[in-house]
Amino acid sequence: MIYLITGGCGFIGSNFIKYLLKRYENSEIINLDKLTYAGNQDNFTQEETVNKRHKIIIMDINDPDIAKCVKACDVIVHFAAESHVDNSIKSADDFITTNINGTYNLLEIARRYDKRFHHVSTDEVYGSLELGSKEKFNEKTAYAPRNPYSASKASSDHLVMSYYHTHGLSVTISNCSNNYGPYQNIEKFVPKAITNILRGERVPVYGDGKNVRDWLHVDDHCKAIDLIINEGKIGETYCVGGMGKDYSNLDILKMISELMGYDLEDVVSYVPDRVGHDRRYAIDWTKIYDELGWEPERSVEVNIIKTIEWYKDNKDWWSVEKYVQ
Repeated sequence: MIYLITGGCGFIGSNFIKYLLKRYENSEIINLDKLTYAGNQDNFTQEETVNKRHKIIIMDINDPDIAKCVKACDVIVHFAAESHVDNSIKSADDFITTNINGTYNLLEIARRYDKRFHHVSTDEVYGSLELGSKEKFNEKTAYAPRNPYSASKASSDHLVMSYYHTHGLSVTISNCSNNYGPYQNIEKFVPKAITNILRGERVPVYGDGKNVRDWLHVDDHCKAIDLIINEGKIGETYCVGGMGKDYSNLDILKMISELMGYDLEDVVSYVPDRVGHDRRYAIDWTKIYDELGWEPERSVEVNIIKTIEWYKDNKDWWSVEKYVQ
């Protein structure tokens, strides 16, 4: 099978490509990436870069020339997106251009060649849940985005599904919770916490630090996407989440700091809260479990240990000035 992976040099995209290369010996990957600050060819080993089954093409998904890549593939897996919420608050221009217009361009070309299309999205499109509640997002939760990033992703989700209903395009969507793991840009909370502690710097935490996220390791996410592509029902959305336990930002930072030999008070630095900061995310992944048999394989604690080890062992990757925000 020939995969077109958009945003394949990003965090989740590069992990998914590594997963495909290992799992499917006959797979071929067209890795399409604009190489903004979030795209990094160093996410791949030399062996993976020169692999004849993996071709990196530097191109914007808004470029009409991506038609050549779409025509050559069997399935499109659409990761490419602007994803940093703080950046979207400062200016939403890039988020509209990439997440909405870029997705539209890709859908139009996919329709022309009648390609299978999987769209990777986020639980942030569903808005915010109350702290302490037992409520969780599921595939029937109404969309209620609260920042420009999540609004742009919600728009792209609606576009994708409209191409199924209107044009009969073979689409699926996955809405995932917060990912973490190797090769994640240190602007994100988990790698920022680990690398700041390694550098002897405090870790900024918004507001009171009680905001809750549903933490999903990128390896589990890759397996879910693979299942959806191969066994998911066309025209359906699947929610993909973590172990089902609420962890506040302070809980995660406390876990990281103690595993690295520090008390929470030694590393935390409270900063003014983000505008429109969603209070709690939680995902009910019953559907993907019942239909496809997917569930996370390892606990958050085990995965955090592995993630800390990776950033300790790969300082040359994250300490480059380009990736320090």
